[in-house]
Parts: sequence; structure tokens; C-alpha cells
Amino acid sequence: MKLRSIICGILPFVAAVYGYANPGACSGTCTNTHDPSIIRRSDGTYFRFSTGGKIAVHTAPALTGPWTYRGAALPSGSSIDLAGNQDLWAPEVALIGSTYYLYYSVSTFGVQDSAIGVATSSSMDVGTWSDRGSTGIRSSSGKPYNAIDPNLINVNGAYFLNFGSFWRDLHQVSMKSSPTAVASGVSAYQLAYDPVTTAEEGSFMFKNGNYYYLFYSKGKCCGYDASRPAKGDEYKIMVCRSTSATGGFVDASGRACTNGGGTVVLESHDFVYGPGGQGVYNDPTHGPVLYYHYVDTRIGYADGQKQFGWNTINFSSGWPVV
Repeated sequence: MKLRSIICGILPFVAAVYGYANPGACSGTCTNTHDPSIIRRSDGTYFRFSTGGKIAVHTAPALTGPWTYRGAALPSGSSIDLAGNQDLWAPEVALIGSTYYLYYSVSTFGVQDSAIGVATSSSMDVGTWSDRGSTGIRSSSGKPYNAIDPNLINVNGAYFLNFGSFWRDLHQVSMKSSPTAVASGVSAYQLAYDPVTTAEEGSFMFKNGNYYYLFYSKGKCCGYDASRPAKGDEYKIMVCRSTSATGGFVDASGRACTNGGGTVVLESHDFVYGPGGQGVYNDPTHGPVLYYHYVDTRIGYADGQKQFGWNTINFSSGWPVV
């Protein structure tokens, strides 16, 4: 058992030695894809939601495309009375029963005056989304978190929303059984924190086998065309895991995710720069895939030039390898 534990701890780092696979194929509109959220409707249509354009919506017959722009999910913006309610960020879409829930962020760059909102639809088609306003998750100066980057997880019928960006990083809160609002009498608690950089955001939780995997982005996300950070400080995708969805996350070395722990899943390589804003989807064709945005250094570093990327995930070591 001890030898097996050592081997499993080493395997996640093999990718760093031998290199990462380049992103999977993408055709059609593969830009306009910051902070993507991927979901497949029962008729086989893939939907991609992304930051900007009041939540840009693209569809495709396959994960590989061809992706076609369909319009804005919330063309009137959000009813939340905060700056940024016409420039919505970091969508997350989930199907609960027969209703699709679209979670989104209202904020402006670098401030803590933020809120997480939700909209619902029966089909996900453009023109069918109804804004439900705030979930009750808000932040302002003095809070330990920034209320952006929502991610919903269903744990045996109980719903939790993961969120957070910088300040004291990633948090979680329990939601009502119909998850349009925070459950009564609960408070958010911390899932992950790097006390040195605090540069963690964009959490996404995915269960595989006996573990819940907490994926998140770390580093500088944006503005690479104006100023690039020191090598290694750009966005990268990290992970910790736990047998519980509500805490106890550690990295492959056993270090607590609340104390700077985190194992690299994907970082800059070849023509891929600053991958992040990720999610995980169990695709019927490809199996578990990690999807994300990235800069293709052969094309350009501007935020508007970021590409849609995806890679299959191998969990055989107990840790995700792409």
C-alpha cells in the first residue's frame, strides 16, 4: 500500500516530464470563449456559454464543432443592481430535473463588489432564458471572498455552489433544494487558499470514483497582449482531491489545498499559453474531458483571441492527467 501510494503520487507529474497533449480539434467559432461552460442537450446538441456579450452562446453537433454563435443568453443583462450587470462573467450551466440553470457573475475587474446571479430555461436556446436575479451570494470590501466564478455540484441530492477569486480564494455554500438561492442560515466556508499569492479562482468540482476533484485556475488570467507576467505566473490549471465534496482537499503530495497545496493539471506548453477558466465534462464519445480557454501564441495574446481547448483526462493514477 505504501509503494502504491508513492507511485500514485508520482504519476501526476509524468505529464510535466513528457509534455501535455495539444488541445483537441475545434472547428467553426473557436474564439469568443473566455471561461467556457459546456453542456450537451438530450437531442445531441452541444452548447458553449462564455464570458462577454451578456453570456455568449454557441452550439455545435459535436464537442469538436463546428461551433456557431447563436446570440446572448441574457440580452438585457442582469437585474442585479451592481456595476458590471451588463458585462456578465464566468457562466456555469447545469440541468436539474427538466430545467437548465445558468449561474453568472456580476462584477468589475479587480474589485470585491460582486454577486452571483442565476437564470433558468427549459431548452437553453437563445431567447428562452429568464433572469432570476441574485442567488444571495454577494461580496463587498471586508468579506473573505469575491463572489464570482460559480460552480454548482449535486452531492446525493444536496446542492452546493463553489465560487471565489483572489482575496481568500475558493469558497463553498449550501444551496436550497431548488438551487436559485442560498440555503437559510448557512455561511460560506473556505475550500482552497494560497496565502502567498491568493491568485486562485474559477473552481470546478467533478466526481470520479471515490474522489471529488477540485479543479481551479491559478495565476494571471488576462491582458497578456499588454503585459505578460514572469514565466510560470500566467494562468494554469490545478487540482486537489477529497473523499468529501465539502472539504479536506489535498494535492498529490498530501498538502492541504487550504494551505497552498495544488497539483498542476495543465500549464503553458508548445503554442498553448495560460490555459484556464476550466470545466470538466463526461462526454459520451470522448469520456471525461477537461475544457478551457487558452492563448494560441501563433495567433495572438489578446483576450478576444483566446481559443476553446479541450483534452481527454486519464484518471487511472487517481489523479487527472491530460
